[in-house]
Amino acid sequence: MTATAHPNPREDLIVCPKCDAAYALVRPGPGERAVCHRCHTVLITPRRKAGMQIIALSVAILVLIVAAAIFPFLSISVGGAKNTVSVLDAALAFSDGPMIVLSLTTAALIIFIPLTRVLLSLYVLVPIVLDKPPARNAAQAFRFAEALRPWSMAEIFAIGCAVALVKISDLADVGFGPAFWLFVCLVVLFVVQDNFLCRWSVWYALGKPAKS
Repeated sequence: MTATAHPNPREDLIVCPKCDAAYALVRPGPGERAVCHRCHTVLITPRRKAGMQIIALSVAILVLIVAAAIFPFLSISVGGAKNTVSVLDAALAFSDGPMIVLSLTTAALIIFIPLTRVLLSLYVLVPIVLDKPPARNAAQAFRFAEALRPWSMAEIFAIGCAVALVKISDLADVGFGPAFWLFVCLVVLFVVQDNFLCRWSVWYALGKPAKS
């Protein structure tokens, strides 16, 4: 469904985060969507039991991120010499000297920022799904998690590595370790979680008065 524009200021308004168009708030039913008529940004996407599904996905992502950072990501064999490396090893390979800033930034973008977003999501969503008052500073935590979203690049890292490794496969024998396939699973779960999350619903739940 498409949200209906309203010309006069009202309390029950929703504003498009992309183009700032204001609409009279009409809540769609489960499975429906409220979409900005101007830029077609999805404004509200309610789903049945979405909260528990997002929590389950967040826990799965949390486990996968930790495992993907520890297990071997790839192995390279050249002239009888073979070496395996994990994601953390690769990210911190240049941690000595002037490249330390680049190494720490890489590690943050592919591991620590996605991990922080998942932990913040659990902190915000678990009390809401359990029908309890929001956690302390939950609104700020959710706002921070959303601000980190463009900088969470675990999936970009996995895709970029796959392309790069295909190109060097003629120079060496390259094998994908378990961490690579864990990152592939992370790509899928990140997309599913992002599609399941209705940000308006979260903000609405955080703004509701606590039950006595």
